[in-house]
Amino acid sequence: MSKRLLVVESPGKVKKLSQILGADWIVRASCGHIRELSNSGDDSLGFRMEGQSVKCDYVARDQRAKETIQQLKAAAKQVSEVVLATDPDREGETIAWHLAQVLGLKEPKRVVYTEITASAVKSAIAQARKLDFNLVGAGLCRDCLDKLVGYKGSPLVWALNNGAKSVGRVQSATLHLICQREREIQTFVPQDYWNVWVDYAQGFRAFYNGTTDSHQEAQPQEADTNDDAAANKEQVKESKRVLSEAEATRLVEEAQKYPHQVMQVEGKTVYRQPPPPFTTSTLQQAAGSKLRFSPDKTMLLAQKLYEAGLITYMRTDSVMLSPEFCQNARQWLEQNDPTNVPQQLAKHRSSKTAQEAHEAIRPTDIFRPSVQLRQEIPDDEFNLYVMIWKRAIASQCKSAQLRKTQVITASGNLLWLARGQVIEFYGYAKYWNNLSKDSVLPPLQQGQALTLEKAASEKKQTQPPPRYSEPKLVQLMERKGIGRPSTYAPTVATLKKRDYVQLTKDSLQPTALGLEVDAFLQKALPDLLEAEFTAKMEDALDAIALGKHSWQQYLTTWNQDYFVPALSQAKTLIAPASVNKTTVERKYETSRTKCPTCSHSLSKIPSTKLKKKYFLKCTSGCDNVVLFWSDRTKSWSAPHNQESNVKQKAPNKLTTHPCPVCQQPLEEYSYTKDGQEKTMLRCSHPQSRQDKKHKDVAYFNTAKGWWSPKFGELSLPHRSDKSKTKD
Repeated sequence: MSKRLLVVESPGKVKKLSQILGADWIVRASCGHIRELSNSGDDSLGFRMEGQSVKCDYVARDQRAKETIQQLKAAAKQVSEVVLATDPDREGETIAWHLAQVLGLKEPKRVVYTEITASAVKSAIAQARKLDFNLVGAGLCRDCLDKLVGYKGSPLVWALNNGAKSVGRVQSATLHLICQREREIQTFVPQDYWNVWVDYAQGFRAFYNGTTDSHQEAQPQEADTNDDAAANKEQVKESKRVLSEAEATRLVEEAQKYPHQVMQVEGKTVYRQPPPPFTTSTLQQAAGSKLRFSPDKTMLLAQKLYEAGLITYMRTDSVMLSPEFCQNARQWLEQNDPTNVPQQLAKHRSSKTAQEAHEAIRPTDIFRPSVQLRQEIPDDEFNLYVMIWKRAIASQCKSAQLRKTQVITASGNLLWLARGQVIEFYGYAKYWNNLSKDSVLPPLQQGQALTLEKAASEKKQTQPPPRYSEPKLVQLMERKGIGRPSTYAPTVATLKKRDYVQLTKDSLQPTALGLEVDAFLQKALPDLLEAEFTAKMEDALDAIALGKHSWQQYLTTWNQDYFVPALSQAKTLIAPASVNKTTVERKYETSRTKCPTCSHSLSKIPSTKLKKKYFLKCTSGCDNVVLFWSDRTKSWSAPHNQESNVKQKAPNKLTTHPCPVCQQPLEEYSYTKDGQEKTMLRCSHPQSRQDKKHKDVAYFNTAKGWWSPKFGELSLPHRSDKSKTKD
């Protein structure tokens, strides 16, 4: 048995690695995680805490995992050595530990590579190491933490009976960010203001900038940004804000009354540094902004590029690049763009929380012809690859050089400001253009007289803060320390799947359910929603990965000192929340379409499964009145099996019999059962019928009169009451 077995995570790597390693190796895939915590023990956690130790019970993840384990065991018996080559991160290290456990490997060999190329893979195998139990501990701790929060916290929101499905350590903190922004939008009060400017015959526009009496230095010129989620968005030029129409009119009249001249001309050269190569977060931001990809789609495509050997590992928070790649990039520039070769490379810093276990995301071969690659991979993969290539080469280029000009003009005691910019040398922006477009000012001299063509003002209104796009949310999660590169995309996807948020015009908007869950958790588990609190937990996991803390001690202490008391306090809020649920109706946006039964406006009920993103329902008490949009008829209509229930019909007939619960009149209600038209009496008050106490208020027509299983026969004196009213 001279063959060796290499176990990787993804089956997409098997073919490429088999070609690299040759006939002496068998390459098999675990297909990701093979084991998970069982659902045994208290609250189905699958682990128990005893003092400061944690005892975990693991089982095969599913039937496929069981089959994979058997196949790997069979393969292991055919070879002389097993090498674990799962992904180069904490999750990969944890999967390698699970594989060692199920395969019974006493001293497992672990290899790590960040690109699937012959040199990288063979070098990694030659430098095999032992499992890093600090990384494994951090992975096991994360699994236990997430299950503890999910399994113990989720029943809190189930008790709301509103369709809420789960609470999550990272998920709930992220939802809170989205809901906070939505509440800011809802409470925002717009203010009117006026933008005042002058146009000169010399060919430029200047904006009101105060008076000579209160003159201060003009605001610093806008810096071009390397923000991938907002790249290439034009800066809107405005004057110093004027808060009344009367003042705006006065300024325009003053501008027309006095001559204008140049008061100050200032020009300077600005150097803009190249952006760093991609991390997981910045890749998701840029792909969202430039390619309109969601975070989960970006990561799926990046995974395919990695498995094909085209890019380095796509889960990383480091901006570091290997010396070999930097040398190759420099060589490419010398051959193709020699004027862009820098004397010294720009220095980039990773975020404070970066693990820097491996490189930034980059192409494995900077010289690979794109013309050939376009024929080999799908368009979306190709476009993402080109974006990664451009960003990587841009990081190795010269800085961009811009000529910034600032002109202050004066009329009477009013000052006017104009700004211009000309890109003198594109540098890195030749490959990654995140610079504002040129805005050219004419040559001007201090003291030069100017000819006024027009002075005008425009009424504007302050705008509420925008909702987060998916790229912006990922950027915010990274900045606040919520989650880590591997969790950004799955977290956003989970929020959409749970119907806590929905995409509205490419922005994330919390649903009524999401807002309701967040409002409850603010009272029940407020600390868990705070970004700082969640970030501290991530810091603790980082410390465990570095061997500074015991993962079992951290988990047991966190549970005993924080989570147990917090849950106990939260449970006291469940009963009041459930009671309030019966009396406080959820507020939905209303439609102009009327209910065909009661003529009240129908409510728009959000749904991520529908093309129109919502359906219409009567929330005034009418049973089964639900309408869906039909593209065929361009109208709202009921499902075929409900059409008979929503046809126009006369209002239900009121009787003089009082409801036995609330004393409101009972009404005759017609319905269809087993193909027969039937009539019953029920409470006529729609809101009351939602109350559980009214559940049994139902009288059926029998040979002896109206009868209820709960309240018995309707008494006849009501008829005499009716005759008295007639008299």
